[in-house]
Amino acid sequence: MTRLMLGRTLERICKGVLLLCLLHFLIMMILYFDVYSQRFDLFSRFNNGRNGSRNNGSGTGSGHHYYYYNLSRPNATSATYLAAAEQLVPSLQPENNQTPSPKPLPPCPENPPGLVGRLLIEFSSQMTMERLQKENPNVTEGGRYKPPDCRPRWKVAIIIPFRHRENHLKYWLHYLHPILRRQKIDYGIYIINQVGRQELPYAGYFGGVSGLSKKQFLKINGFPNEYWGWGGEDDDIYNRHQCVKFLPQNLFNKIQNTKNTMKKDGISSLTYKLVQVKKYPMYTNISVEIGKPPPRPIKG
Repeated sequence: MTRLMLGRTLERICKGVLLLCLLHFLIMMILYFDVYSQRFDLFSRFNNGRNGSRNNGSGTGSGHHYYYYNLSRPNATSATYLAAAEQLVPSLQPENNQTPSPKPLPPCPENPPGLVGRLLIEFSSQMTMERLQKENPNVTEGGRYKPPDCRPRWKVAIIIPFRHRENHLKYWLHYLHPILRRQKIDYGIYIINQVGRQELPYAGYFGGVSGLSKKQFLKINGFPNEYWGWGGEDDDIYNRHQCVKFLPQNLFNKIQNTKNTMKKDGISSLTYKLVQVKKYPMYTNISVEIGKPPPRPIKG
């Protein structure tokens, strides 16, 4: 009796193990077909996307290739639509705001510590534009410079009237660029070149340096345009400044016609033609045509 009961118990245990094995086999088959179907769907979409991108690229010439990739979990069913240029692994794609923004530069000092003061000006050595570029590597095209280590307080345009003095210009740039860089300002050098080859009625040039604010320059209506030849505009601009700023009551009798011509001869009557703007490594050249002097009256 005891052996019979033991045999039935073993039979039941064997049947239970067999059922568990069968259940395990069914689960494995279900998972296998599920994964196989996902892989088949991935490959089919991959091929369709590649063929479609080839057709679109050959028809439209856009050159953009798009593919389907399923980057989700193995039991997911939705596919991800990506461009060919994008990386497949999301963790390798650059994230926004990873690079910290650069710190703002401090303002430049009003009195920079690198100022030199008086300079010894010499013209004994030969000056070339190649030498100027080596001496001023931080000056950008067009003669522009901005200090890299601080925020400049002032922005300055150096405007130079120029005509047929190339050798003098090289020496002037040789000395002026380092001076301006040491001042820690944002500046540019602009050469206003008068075109034409007309002969002048004198052998040399005469000029001066005028330091006027924009308000003062506009108040005296700038430089006169009716002078042709040597020197008249320099005297006239001095008289205009004296007329506006330091005017004694009896000065109008001594400056002749400046009082009458100041309001009509200057910026308001200026006419010129812009011929060319060309940027060189050390300066910007602006060529202008200002016309010719009016014909002299015939003496009878």
